[in-house]
Amino acid sequence: MSDHKLTAEARTQFGKGAARKIRRDHKIPAVMYGHGTEPVHITLPGHESMLALKTSNALLTIVLDGKEQLALAKDVQRDPIKPVIEHVDLVIVKKGEKVVVDVSVHLEGEAAPETVVTTDHTSLQLEVEATNIPESITVSVEGLTAGTQVLAGQVALPAGATLVTDTEALVVNVTQQVSAEALEAELAEAEAEAGIEREEHEAEAAEPAAAEGETAAAEGDQPADQA
Repeated sequence: MSDHKLTAEARTQFGKGAARKIRRDHKIPAVMYGHGTEPVHITLPGHESMLALKTSNALLTIVLDGKEQLALAKDVQRDPIKPVIEHVDLVIVKKGEKVVVDVSVHLEGEAAPETVVTTDHTSLQLEVEATNIPESITVSVEGLTAGTQVLAGQVALPAGATLVTDTEALVVNVTQQVSAEALEAELAEAEAEAGIEREEHEAEAAEPAAAEGETAAAEGDQPADQA
């Protein structure tokens, strides 16, 4: 069940002006919907909500007019500069109900020496019980050698979770680390190729100019009565 209980207030005023006033009062405008019910516009307490929404897929117990309702934070709109939540979309859920959520991928361990580990999918989409959403999925890269790839279908999932993401989606890719010497050699090769291309381009550009100069010189050598 939810560890975060927030007491909400019904909201009757809407629009940008009303939202700004709510935020000035250190509260957060929100809307709660789902299960065929009409959207309910509410106001959440600012500080408590900020703490509760630090993690993604936060499951909240919303108390409105003395009644409790489980809700999943579906969309949290944050100010791009200030540490302020501008609006929250909440989806009503029931105990035992399954939902589809994006769960972040967390790597642990160290791959083999002289390798580079890249994460192609930073999250996986799972179907899980609304009251048992994992904070993250752990993928071990301990000892993995260059050329190793971990696909979504190979990732160990939490109990009760079903993978929605394509099983062939690349999650982790381990490649050989490029040495400083190899990098310098590649750079030198690239510069050499670029230099050749520039020389060829300059030569091609010079040919028409030279031809124009020869034509002008030939015209200047003509007798005056032929000019």
